[in-house]
Amino acid sequence: MRLIKLTEVLHLTGLSRSVLYQYTKANTFPQSVPLGTRAVAWVESEVLEWIEQCIQTRDKVNKTTT
Repeated sequence: MRLIKLTEVLHLTGLSRSVLYQYTKANTFPQSVPLGTRAVAWVESEVLEWIEQCIQTRDKVNKTTT
């Protein structure tokens, strides 16, 4: 299991910091893991799974519209 910091999460997802935190607050994005009093990270596999779910949702929508 690998933990990744905010900059890598933003790079992988293409999200802005504010949107990432909105999604996290709405429980539509994986929760961060506290590493200390001021540091957090995300589980890489959970972030990659979230990206895969976005792709699958897109593909389902495209399949029903064609």
